[in-house]
Amino acid sequence: MATQIPQQKRVGMVSLGCPKALVDSERILTKLRADGYAMSPDYEGADVVLVNTCGFLDSAKEESLAAIGEAIAENGRVIVTGCMGSEAELIRARFPAVLAVTGAHQYEAVVEAVHEAAPPSQGPFIDLTPQGDVKLTPRHYSYLKISEGCNHACSFCIIPQLRGKLASRRIDAVLREAEKLVAAGTRELLVISQDTSAYGVDVRHEERAWHGRQVRTHMTDLARELGQLRTPEGETPWVRLHYVYPYPHVEAVIPLMAEGLLTPYLDIPFQHAAPNVLKAMKRPANEAKVLERLREWRAVCPDIAIRSSFVVGFPGETEEDFQYLLDWLDEAQLDRVGAFRFEPVAGAQANDLPGAVPEAVKEERYARIMEKTEAISAAKLSAKVGQTIKVIIDEVGEPDEDGDCGATGRSQADAPEIDGAVYLRDVPAGIAPGQFVDVLVEDADAHDLFGVVA
Repeated sequence: MATQIPQQKRVGMVSLGCPKALVDSERILTKLRADGYAMSPDYEGADVVLVNTCGFLDSAKEESLAAIGEAIAENGRVIVTGCMGSEAELIRARFPAVLAVTGAHQYEAVVEAVHEAAPPSQGPFIDLTPQGDVKLTPRHYSYLKISEGCNHACSFCIIPQLRGKLASRRIDAVLREAEKLVAAGTRELLVISQDTSAYGVDVRHEERAWHGRQVRTHMTDLARELGQLRTPEGETPWVRLHYVYPYPHVEAVIPLMAEGLLTPYLDIPFQHAAPNVLKAMKRPANEAKVLERLREWRAVCPDIAIRSSFVVGFPGETEEDFQYLLDWLDEAQLDRVGAFRFEPVAGAQANDLPGAVPEAVKEERYARIMEKTEAISAAKLSAKVGQTIKVIIDEVGEPDEDGDCGATGRSQADAPEIDGAVYLRDVPAGIAPGQFVDVLVEDADAHDLFGVVA
C-alpha cells in the first residue's frame, strides 16, 4: 500500500530594511526549506508568516509595525524577527496575537519559533536532489555579507545596540560562499557589512587556508581573492564594495579596480563634511584628507564611481556648517549621493544634543543638497553621452506592436535599488537578465542613462 507524502507546511516572508536584513531573510528561509518547509508567495497560502523588521529610524519602525499589522490581519499567524526584535514589549503590546519575537540575526531562534508554530510535516530528506539556497534577489546578483555588528559609536546610530559589536565571518567561509554563488549564476557580488573596511579587526586578521594558500581576514585580501573569481563562461563577475570607511588601507583596492578585477565603485558613508557636525556625530573629522584621497584614487582609477549619503539638519548644524557641506560636495564631485533629514532614534545619543534644527529648515536644506547633487550627477552623466560602456541587464521588456523590445540595466557606477539605471531601446533577440553587454550611450538625465546595444 502506497504511503502518501503529507503536504508541506508553507512559510511566508516579509523582509524590510537594508540588504544585510535581506541576507538574514535568505538564511532563515534556506534553513526552513532544508527542514522541509515550502515558501509561500502570499499570505493566504502560508501556515505562518515571518516579518523581518527594521528598527534603525522611527519611520522604519512605523513601517515595520504596519507590516506586522497587515500580516496579522491577512494571516493571523505571525512571527517577528530582525532589528525591532529588541523592542519585543512594544510589539506585543501593539499586537498581542504575535506568536514569537526574536532579535536580529537570531537564526536558530526564528527557526525554532516556526517549528513550534507550524511543525514541519515533511522531513528534511524528502527531495531526491537537495535544493540550493533561497535567494530573494534576482539570480544574477547576490549580497555577500562578510560581518555583523559595528565597533563605532556614532551618536545618531543604535546599530551596535541592535546587532552588537563587529563579528567577522571566516574568510574561507565568505570565499566559499562567493565561489558557490558565482558558479550558480551570480554575475554581480555586492559585499556588505556595517563597516567593510574593519573586516577582520575583531579576529586580528587571522589567516585561513584557501585553495592551498593562506589568506588574511582583511578587506584587501578578501577583495584580491574575489577578483580572481570567474563565471562558468570565463567572465569576471562584478564585485561591488559597500559601506567602506575611508581608512588608509582602502587605497590598496583601487589598483584592483584599475585592473578590472573589482568594480570601480565605492560606497562610503561620509554623513557630513563640516568638522563641527562630524565631531557631534562622533565621526572622524578629516574631510580635507578625504578630498586628497579622492583625488589620489581617481588618478589611479579614473573610472571609479563614489557614492555616499549625508544627513542634513543634525542637531547643532548651522547654516555655515551646511554651506561648508555644499562647498565640499562641489570639490568632491561624488557620482551618486543620497541625503536624509535627521530623525531622532530612540536610544541614540544625538537625541540629547542641543541645537535641534526646525523641520522647515531641514526640508529647505534637504531640497538644496538634492539640487546640488543632482546638478553634479547630471553633468557627470552628460559627459558619458557618446561613450560605449559595459552594462549588466536587469530586466527585458515585452515586444511592442512593431516587435521592438526595451531593457533595463545598470552600469558599473550603479548598484541595484539605490543608484540609477541604463535604459536600452531596440535590444537584440536573446538578451537576458544577467548578461553583460556593451552599450552606446545616446542620452542622459540627472540620474539615468539611455542607449542602445553597441
